[in-house]
Amino acid sequence: MCWACPHSSFWSRRNNAIHITALQLVYEHFLTVAGFLLALLLAARVLQEKRQPGSTLAWLLAIAFIPYLGVPLYLLLGGRKLNRFMRIKGKLYDQSESSAPPEAAPTGAARVVMAAGMPPPRPGNKVALHHSGESAFHALMALCESAKECIHISTFILGRDETGRAVIDILSRKAREGVQVRLLLDGLGCLWSSGKFAQPLRNAGGKVGRFLPVLPLQWRWSANLRNHRKIVVVDHCAAMVGGMNLATSFMGPVPSRKRFIDSAVFLCGSAVADIEEVFFDDWAYATNERLELPEDDPAAADVQAYVAAIAAPDAGETLLPDSAIQVIPSGPDVEEDTFHDALITAIMEARERIWIVTPYFVPDESVIKALALKARAGCDVRVLVPLRSNHPTADLARGPALREIAAAGAIIYAYPGGMVHAKLMVFDDAMAITGSPNLDMRSIYLNFEIALFHYDRREINVYGEWARMMQRSSHIIKPELVSKSRAWAENFCRLISPLL
Repeated sequence: MCWACPHSSFWSRRNNAIHITALQLVYEHFLTVAGFLLALLLAARVLQEKRQPGSTLAWLLAIAFIPYLGVPLYLLLGGRKLNRFMRIKGKLYDQSESSAPPEAAPTGAARVVMAAGMPPPRPGNKVALHHSGESAFHALMALCESAKECIHISTFILGRDETGRAVIDILSRKAREGVQVRLLLDGLGCLWSSGKFAQPLRNAGGKVGRFLPVLPLQWRWSANLRNHRKIVVVDHCAAMVGGMNLATSFMGPVPSRKRFIDSAVFLCGSAVADIEEVFFDDWAYATNERLELPEDDPAAADVQAYVAAIAAPDAGETLLPDSAIQVIPSGPDVEEDTFHDALITAIMEARERIWIVTPYFVPDESVIKALALKARAGCDVRVLVPLRSNHPTADLARGPALREIAAAGAIIYAYPGGMVHAKLMVFDDAMAITGSPNLDMRSIYLNFEIALFHYDRREINVYGEWARMMQRSSHIIKPELVSKSRAWAENFCRLISPLL
């Protein structure tokens, strides 16, 4: 009989333990070195990006001192101006147009965006301004009904509701009739409506694209970058741009107490091609299908049917002929911060009034300081926000900015009658801005957005009268000092405002 030596078993276990410990040390050392190198690379990337100094410092501190949290958060949320967008999508517009003569740019803001490669103002547009979700819905349905060749739509939200179903139904029917239908949905905003809900359109022969899908996350640095553009183009002749998503909260066939107060611009004319170029660029990036404008000038076509559709005379909307409109896209696919730069220029150029209507007021320090300076200089600065928005954190984040400009002499209006989702800025009688951007850091610096700059005085007066009507229905508020706990909550929400 052979007896095992107890000492040999002990030494075997001890050697195994030493071997495992050595492997653990090597593995941990490798992870430490790899993590350090990754943090170093990301820190270099942060320093190269165009950011506000506070944002740059915050990311550097997070990566350096809490790398296990800071590194994955930056990989998921940190990117802003991404070379791959500009490399794959290329230049939005023909750069030769940005060298148009100075008389083509009626304001300094127009010249600033043209210098950044944006197109000049386009004259001769017929414009209908819709300030109710019911009139905008009926105009959209009539516009789609008039389509003979193509319907191109991009939206941030497609609701799984009556409005969303109505949109899918009419698009499916037009696709069966032979109209080319393309529907581009944001990967996050349409997370629950881009699949089975939109399948009837696919079955009818229409095409549905998803912009930066969230599940699965196909690209690094894309989870925090959303396509907030709302675009409808029909037959290359007529378009809709504004803040309204395709959901009951924004538009629908009948009034709703829960509907947001919003606006949309419908137009026919030369600016439609610039709007459609933005859609083509986004569609090509999302689907790899490249589209081009027809060789024939769509403006020469018979647009009477489209004009009749967008005017919605039964809704009392105003149709304005011969308007000059400049199309300004902004976002990670645009090299410069075009919208921000134009906004600062417009603020500093204004002499008499700066009227703003926005759902969220969380701009960066440069915009706040510019508004405060103009208010101190005697300019009539007015900012209208909802009394309570649909994002309580945004309501907290806006507190410090509203207090600062109010202390400088600006008038702050709070609208008590519901959620204001309209985006409007009026500068003297020289310029108005509409479109998809909110006046917050997410829209200014992160989202894919599209804005329209209006230079026709009649349009500007219509927008000014609508803003005045909203002001009359609002309360003037004077933001006062708040408690320390409230101030802490406001500052924290402002810090994370790019994520709101």
